[in-house]
Amino acid sequence: MGLEFTLLKEDPVTGARLGRVTTPHGVVETPAFMPVGTRATVKTLSPEEVAAVGARIILANTYHLYLRPGHELIREAGGLHRFMNWSGPILTDSGGFQVFSLGHLCRVSEDGVLFRSHLDGSEHFFTPALVSAIQEALGSDIAMVLDECPPYPVEEERLRRAVERTTRWAQDFLAAHRRQDQAVFAIVQGGVVRGLREHSARSLVSLPFSGYAIGGLSVGEPKELMYATLEYTVPWLPARKPRYLMGVGSPDCLVEGVKRGVDLFDCVLPTRMARNGTVFTRQGRLTVRDAPYARDFGPLEEGCTCYACRCFSRAYIRHLIKAGEVLGIRLTTIHNLHHLLQLMEEMRQALAGGRFSAFVESLGADYCSR
Repeated sequence: MGLEFTLLKEDPVTGARLGRVTTPHGVVETPAFMPVGTRATVKTLSPEEVAAVGARIILANTYHLYLRPGHELIREAGGLHRFMNWSGPILTDSGGFQVFSLGHLCRVSEDGVLFRSHLDGSEHFFTPALVSAIQEALGSDIAMVLDECPPYPVEEERLRRAVERTTRWAQDFLAAHRRQDQAVFAIVQGGVVRGLREHSARSLVSLPFSGYAIGGLSVGEPKELMYATLEYTVPWLPARKPRYLMGVGSPDCLVEGVKRGVDLFDCVLPTRMARNGTVFTRQGRLTVRDAPYARDFGPLEEGCTCYACRCFSRAYIRHLIKAGEVLGIRLTTIHNLHHLLQLMEEMRQALAGGRFSAFVESLGADYCSR
């Protein structure tokens, strides 16, 4: 069995969607946020804690797992689910984002990407076929094609070449892919150029993918440009297949993405912020390590039901972080993931009840524009 997507309901005003993704390792109710477990772990948390905050699917990184510990070792261990003791669905990205984030360590050609390892400087050539083989060995439920993710801003001709290359690589990936129980998602590129986004989407939709991602956003462009790009890109994607906005995870962007018909999201932001002592609240971001919270005995967020807020005060968590105690950043991570996953749950409930627009309005303009 591969992947099945059921569109349950669509908001008539905004186009926001309530859906269900069924995979070999379980069901994901959408819209959904995927915590990032780059190296087969969501930083500082056990799999049980990740599930306890409400996560049903996580993301892992093909490039990093290929380098360490190696996909063949993970295959020998019985696949990524068994290796990391996560029983739910897993999506693995392709390494394409590292073309953007590790641009100084890679060289793109028509056949693939030559990476210089950030660990030891060794060279590795990623082709679409190799990236397919790595993800088949990992055994994820959803595999992402190799793509080229240009930076922002960038000249239009380079964007055009990246779009054409991404389509060719997607075709090569499909031709190489053999694992029937693993779904494959394509990635629409094109920066913030409307014609290129349309061309990329039309080219990829003609191929038999299980879902479609929107890549190349949240790479430095203004949020208003990202939202505008979503508005003219999403309509080109099939209504009966899941839509995934890559690398987006602030509360305002999640709300705005759902409003525009996106089903899946991922981002390192909540866990990275947590390690810096900053947490999400409905009133805005709060940096608990700051001095004003030294004698604040209230929870990180009043009314929050996460473990951190139920059991500990801002003063205690600040003390832990200032003292370098790992528990401090574990608690801020639990809170941040709970906050986003609770937001997604509330959006799903609002969609199911036909009150999505009213729910978004209740969040307040400040929350939805941060």
